[in-house]
Amino acid sequence: MSTSEERNRRRVLLVEDNEDNRIIYRMILEHHGYDVLEAHDGQAGIEMARTTDPDLILMDISLPVMDGWEATRVLKSELPTSVIPIVALTAHALRSDEAKAAEIGFDAFIRKPAEPKLVLEIVQQFVGPALVDG
Repeated sequence: MSTSEERNRRRVLLVEDNEDNRIIYRMILEHHGYDVLEAHDGQAGIEMARTTDPDLILMDISLPVMDGWEATRVLKSELPTSVIPIVALTAHALRSDEAKAAEIGFDAFIRKPAEPKLVLEIVQQFVGPALVDG
């Protein structure tokens, strides 16, 4: 793949500390043509979002160093990261967790364990197909 083709691919930042989950979600997204970047904790997720300009962030909540709640608060409070859609991908399954996520600024909420196909569908809803026209 040429460098220009790579730049035309949608980029998803996966902020997840569980290696098995990272592998599963990365594999389905890459299989459908997305570039997937990974961060293992909330602070690293913030730094990667600031430097790599992802099209979407999949954010776990229970993360080391800084949890997904706080990482999302930070990202949604500053430009240019405030415009990046952030999807909670979490085992926090209570309705109150979903309400808290909306209040903080998450754009969508997926409960784990989540079918990889559902994750792909949500990514596609927010950013469209993996390849950007033109």
